[in-house]
Amino acid sequence: MRNLSQFKICFLAGTLGQGGAERQLFHILQALRRSGAVPRVLCLGEDEFWEDRIQELGVPVIRLSHAKSKLGRLLRIMMELRQDPPLVIQSQHFYTNTYAGAAARMLGLASIGALRSNGLMELRDCGRMGGWLNLHTPRVMAANSQAALRYAAERRVTTARLFLLSNVVDTASFSPASGRHSGPVRLISVGRLIQSKRFDRFVSLVAQLRLKLNCEVNGTIVGDGPLKDSLRAQAATLGLPSSAIELPGSLADLSPVYREADVFVMTSEYEGTPNVVLEAMASGLPVVATNVGGVPEVVRHGENGFLVERDDESGLVTALERLIQDPQLRSSMGQHGRAYVQANHSLERLPSRLSALYELALSIPQVRAAVPAAGSRAG
Repeated sequence: MRNLSQFKICFLAGTLGQGGAERQLFHILQALRRSGAVPRVLCLGEDEFWEDRIQELGVPVIRLSHAKSKLGRLLRIMMELRQDPPLVIQSQHFYTNTYAGAAARMLGLASIGALRSNGLMELRDCGRMGGWLNLHTPRVMAANSQAALRYAAERRVTTARLFLLSNVVDTASFSPASGRHSGPVRLISVGRLIQSKRFDRFVSLVAQLRLKLNCEVNGTIVGDGPLKDSLRAQAATLGLPSSAIELPGSLADLSPVYREADVFVMTSEYEGTPNVVLEAMASGLPVVATNVGGVPEVVRHGENGFLVERDDESGLVTALERLIQDPQLRSSMGQHGRAYVQANHSLERLPSRLSALYELALSIPQVRAAVPAAGSRAG
């Protein structure tokens, strides 16, 4: 297997905003630079959260935001690739897969597409034709969960073209608190404040637990999104004091927030393998999560957390009640969770996985063929 320094990779990102896919891109670029490779990034977005951090690694970021039409973006991508041809062009977002795959086919390059979440949501967001193109145009599809791989295989993506590229976590940055914080038990959840994350359930859980246990249980929801005001209104309607539900918005550094919490809660209806679950586990938190997507691949029921069916709110209450009342169980599950992340999702695992991914992309015969760019989501 070749050293990563031998691979010349160009990444295509829809955005460099403060999201999980973008954090994983940073980790990939960091691993490539440490191995001696010199990757570069093409981005369809404007100046965003991760851009300066990526450039500090010595990785150039070329913005393509002035190209507004799909055809214009594709032509600009091809121009950049022709000027300095890479071995592989790798898309970091599902909705940019068609651009990467089409440009690679027309230039005779290898291409890698991204499939995150559980696959279902991404195809739905791109429309029927756009979803099909984004799924089938790249030479190889890299997914971050077995659930996404299964979804792609069910939609006739050849299994030989599928690769599991699991999310990784910086376990040095995300580490347990040195001692138990004082005060009431604090639940934490992290994500964009949108309907599929079901943070309304999180607010309801805090209210139910405070009433059932007759004790102070507080919650923190980290993230921004369109439902922020409605979550505040829900908390007020349920009679919760302002201290019971904190909504601090998006935070650049989540590690201190995890260290101040006792239990991580994930109430989503759809997921892949969420970065935030892995970060919480690396921080020594037990997890109570809905049994969706790739979550059961990392949350081992009864070992490092509890899994509950996504519509079973009473099951979530029961699992949280057990952890709130048993500090020793919280500690034991937190230790098991961190050990799991260190063994399976640490940064040290990334170089060998990337090398295997690039070898796969270069091993599959390439067919030169023009593919329309019409499937990419507007962005």
